[in-house]
Amino acid sequence: MLENLIHDSSFGSVMRKNIQELIVHLFEKDINFGILCNIEDIEFTPPLPEDIVSQFHTMTLFFLAGYTFETARIEGDELIFEAGFGSDNFGSVVNVPLLSIVQVIIDEQPILINLAKYKKEEPSVIQDEEVVDPQGVENSMSIFLSNPENSKFLK
Repeated sequence: MLENLIHDSSFGSVMRKNIQELIVHLFEKDINFGILCNIEDIEFTPPLPEDIVSQFHTMTLFFLAGYTFETARIEGDELIFEAGFGSDNFGSVVNVPLLSIVQVIIDEQPILINLAKYKKEEPSVIQDEEVVDPQGVENSMSIFLSNPENSKFLK
C-alpha cells in the first residue's frame, strides 16, 4: 500500500506543495535550513569538478545559510541557490527539484519528511503531429565542513 502511495502522482503533488510552502515560509521568517536530497536529481551550473562530485553520497545534505541562503529561490518546481564547494570554494548554481528533497532540517531536526518519489520528466515525443509528454519512472556534511569558511554557520 505504501509503495503505491509514494509513486502516486497526486501524492507527489501534495508533497511538492508542502515542500514549497514550507521553504517559502522559512524564507519569509529568515530561518536558515538544510535539505537532504538525492544527488542524482541535482543539476550544477557550471558542473562541479570530478574530485568534488566523487565526495558526494547518494543522499546529500546542503545547508542554506549566509550567501547560499540569500541567493536561494524557488522557480517552478525547483529550489535554486548558489554555493561554493571544496577548499577552493568552487562556485556553482544548484538546481534541486522539490520532490527530490527528502528532508528539510533545522538545528539537526527534520521538520519535513518527503516519501514521494521524484520522477524526472522525459523530453516530449512527437507522434502524428501531436506532442506527447510521457512521465519517466525514475553526508555531504564532510564537503560542507571541508571549507573553513562554512564553520561560522554551525553552532
